[in-house]
Amino acid sequence: MPDSYTHISRRLTDCAMGRTPADLVIRNGRWVSVQTNEIIPGTDIAVIDGRIAYVGEDAAHAIGPNTRVIDAAGRHLVPGLLDGHMHVESSMLTVTELVRAVIAHGTTAIFVDPHEIANVFGLDGVRFMVEEAALQPIHVWVQMPSCVPSAAGLETSGAAIGPAEVSEAMTWPGIIGLGEMMNFPGVFNSDIKMHEEMSATRKANKTIGGHYASPDLGLPFHGYLAGGAADDHEGTRLEDAVARARRGMKVMMRYGSGWHDVAEQVRAVTELKLDPRNFLLCTDDCHSETLVNHGHMDRVVRHAISQGVPAVTALQMATINTAEHFGLSRDLGQIAPGRFADILVVSNLAALKTDLVIARGQIIAENGQVLAPRPEPARPAWVTNSVHLLREVTAEDFRLPSPKDGEVQVNVIGVIENQAPTHHFRMTMTAQNGEIRPDMAQDMAKLAVLDRHHRSGRVQVGLVKGFGFNHPCAVASTVGHDCHQMMVVGTDESNMALAANILARCGGGQVVVKNGKVQGLVELPIAGLMSDQPAEVVMGKVASVLNGFKLCGCNLNNPNMQLSLLGLVVIPELRLSDLGLVDAVNFKFIPVVEAS
Repeated sequence: MPDSYTHISRRLTDCAMGRTPADLVIRNGRWVSVQTNEIIPGTDIAVIDGRIAYVGEDAAHAIGPNTRVIDAAGRHLVPGLLDGHMHVESSMLTVTELVRAVIAHGTTAIFVDPHEIANVFGLDGVRFMVEEAALQPIHVWVQMPSCVPSAAGLETSGAAIGPAEVSEAMTWPGIIGLGEMMNFPGVFNSDIKMHEEMSATRKANKTIGGHYASPDLGLPFHGYLAGGAADDHEGTRLEDAVARARRGMKVMMRYGSGWHDVAEQVRAVTELKLDPRNFLLCTDDCHSETLVNHGHMDRVVRHAISQGVPAVTALQMATINTAEHFGLSRDLGQIAPGRFADILVVSNLAALKTDLVIARGQIIAENGQVLAPRPEPARPAWVTNSVHLLREVTAEDFRLPSPKDGEVQVNVIGVIENQAPTHHFRMTMTAQNGEIRPDMAQDMAKLAVLDRHHRSGRVQVGLVKGFGFNHPCAVASTVGHDCHQMMVVGTDESNMALAANILARCGGGQVVVKNGKVQGLVELPIAGLMSDQPAEVVMGKVASVLNGFKLCGCNLNNPNMQLSLLGLVVIPELRLSDLGLVDAVNFKFIPVVEAS
């Protein structure tokens, strides 16, 4: 009995030769050949068993009585788009609903790192995501989370993952490699756990994802690269892109809802003329509102084109470059024989207006409408039981003590709009009655992190500048990268307590409270990270949260995403965890209020 690959290769060969009719033939298209960086008019494509059998001038020989024929009528035939690095949980959607949100935009493969749910539920959370990924009409590859918690000793996650779990996951179908190695100090300081996780990935011949979130391109950078990370999406500057590309890393340039890092880095291609095949496009984090209203990888490609990247080159960055990076170019990333028939019929290439989306040889979207059936994955009860506070919180829990009254020196987190890093401000505030209160005149709010995993009752309080709140208000969120403790920011302690208690009762999400009244709420019962509702529903609820921020005086772009990263202790300069205020440059705790 021939093996499955022999069967597939014979079927493809017989179809290409005209001995077996194709299931689908697309005629008279303009073939966007990303493998040769050219556009070839007058092209036909024949598809059988979900794969491409023939690409050429005339596929009439492959047409049988039951072959479906599509006339491209001179429209472009583009490989399906690939998102090389993203977190499903950041969309606040399940895998199923995220896929349905991106299909019509031409995305036919995504590479997801579920380290958000892994920080809540550990290996069980990863398996939950892998099992749902396998049911999708497009390719969903999963990267095994590497840093859970992201920096041991500086924060407390709901679960932990180590080399044993990584080794196990490398044997699972659907696992494509190791997720972003966020603990870059652990790598360049030769932490055995980090290097054992990377070793397990190498033994499985899979890709190690990178995350070097530091502007220091000196010896720590070189030490990190020597550890084996193969890509990085944390660069923000031209010099970041150049340094990575020259040293064999794939430069992943992200353009998501909150992080806009393409424009500066792509200058390495447009101005310095570095080889574009070493550059990939990705989203990293996208909210449902962005997906529904603005697009997914099509939006990223359009943005790259707007920065001066030729259209086909930009498409390479979202197709073949990504496929080759993950060792999948025999299956994905180009229109060529043997590859999956993941094809877009595009009427306007520069605008990437996609009329038809074909994945695995099936039409899954047409004119913006999703045609693929919705999978019905299992949802075990434990995934909706993740918020565990010790008790109801009160305004007193958000008190920030001072060693003296009068002027005191404080360490303050400074928000940088549209970027993941923060500033470390050293400022003077006035303490009264042994405590420091928010100061709207200085744009100074309180930030708190509450343990929601272990019922410890821990509440850490710090200060943050940059939200622009000008009313008594608070915003609470169980989305708090990466440990996903509950985070609360506000200018009034009573509102902060109310917001925290609301989220505890609804099982997680994000809520805005102003003057004691709810202004916006999105419930996220799955791990406190994801809704079980469609993207359009979640988008409306997220919009209420974003509008709530505005009602409180905040005009940042995607402020809820800015809030969610204020606990991410592996990105400089200053962060707050459930264990204290973290100097994320020197990786040590520092006081919020300096001693006299």
